[in-house]
Amino acid sequence: MAVQTIAGNATTASVDLGPAVALSCRECGERFDLGPLFACASCFGPLEVAYDLPAGDPEALRKRIEAGPDNIWRYAPLLPVPADVADKPNLNPGFTKLVKADNLARELGVTGGLYVKDDSGNPTHSFKDRVVAIAVEAARAFGFTTLSCSSTGNLAGAVGAAAARAGLRSCVFIPHDLEQGKVVMAAVYGGELVGIEGNYDDVNRFCSELIGDPLGEGWGFVNVNLRPYYGEGSKTLAYEICEQLGWRLPDQIVIPIASGSQLTKIDKGFQELIRLGLVEDRPYKIFGAQAEGCSPVSAAFKAGHDVVRPQKPNTIAKSLAIGNPADGPYVLDIARRTGGAVEDVDDEQVVDAIKLLARTEGIFGETAGGVTVGVTKKLIEAGVIDPALTTVVLNTGDGLKTLDAVSAASQATATIKPSLDAFRAAGLASA
Repeated sequence: MAVQTIAGNATTASVDLGPAVALSCRECGERFDLGPLFACASCFGPLEVAYDLPAGDPEALRKRIEAGPDNIWRYAPLLPVPADVADKPNLNPGFTKLVKADNLARELGVTGGLYVKDDSGNPTHSFKDRVVAIAVEAARAFGFTTLSCSSTGNLAGAVGAAAARAGLRSCVFIPHDLEQGKVVMAAVYGGELVGIEGNYDDVNRFCSELIGDPLGEGWGFVNVNLRPYYGEGSKTLAYEICEQLGWRLPDQIVIPIASGSQLTKIDKGFQELIRLGLVEDRPYKIFGAQAEGCSPVSAAFKAGHDVVRPQKPNTIAKSLAIGNPADGPYVLDIARRTGGAVEDVDDEQVVDAIKLLARTEGIFGETAGGVTVGVTKKLIEAGVIDPALTTVVLNTGDGLKTLDAVSAASQATATIKPSLDAFRAAGLASA
């Protein structure tokens, strides 16, 4: 087995990452020893974690999982983490609610069952807590002392919080014009927060340069040199959805696309559950959702292309504003293989969908949630999503982080004097 090293890496000797046995290139299949690596030395393809997953009785494994803690560590036997991970200081994210959204279903005409996987219930109120929790364990295993990332907002907060809990230093990098709520949430944990003049792709390029410089010695960038491990955290969404549906696959699922990693790893999670015998092997469709102002994967899907052409982001859905998504081509493959699609909605539709989800189910999603609900509505109306099938929609973050997007459209119904006559005159008494 080959070993690849890059500048700034910590030691990889004697790492304990549970069932993880190697890193495998997604393009050429070459394998590498576990380490803080992210690109194949032979073809420069992306690396992902390869496993020796538990074999044997699926029912015994199912019971073992169900007896575990009410967080992602119930799935530790399927993740690149040590067996004692639940005993270490971490934020214990996951096992968020799968809400049966009957009111929204009636609004959209869905008869086969509609569910919202609401990840706003995580410790820093976004799904990023899942991926960071896995990356922290890799950082510990490789001896890193500083946790870092390039971020559109949610990841910066998740890294700051997880590092604080784990006793690590954090220094995170964001575009200079992020929503103020996300800036505050990233800064409050006490680590360094650095704004970069430019968009997310500029921030990501800077972080890639920093990794190769002596200044980055001892730094674990969760979505760069720890990316193969970080991405595995998204599989837990697949595991939870299937377990919460009674150990069965959804017929259809709608997932927001930023880098595309979440969508590809949810598909990987479904496939692992099938191979382990934990769910029945049957067809499912995966749909990707983007904002029109940053929709390179949607544009490629509609044009029938296999290559994703980068775009300059211009959308209120800043958490999805990655103009050059690393996993874009793999998203296209999955959408086509499963019979799904990739679609986009404009900013007005995003706001309308945020309000629709809040009005029907009492879930205040951030702009990414508005994108998924908006795309779901659009695809149902177009006859692409079958309303008679079980459908899951992801809400990946809390609307309190993106208040600016809906503040103009969400104001007091009326302002009156403190009297019954004034209330009656406003016409609200029988509303």
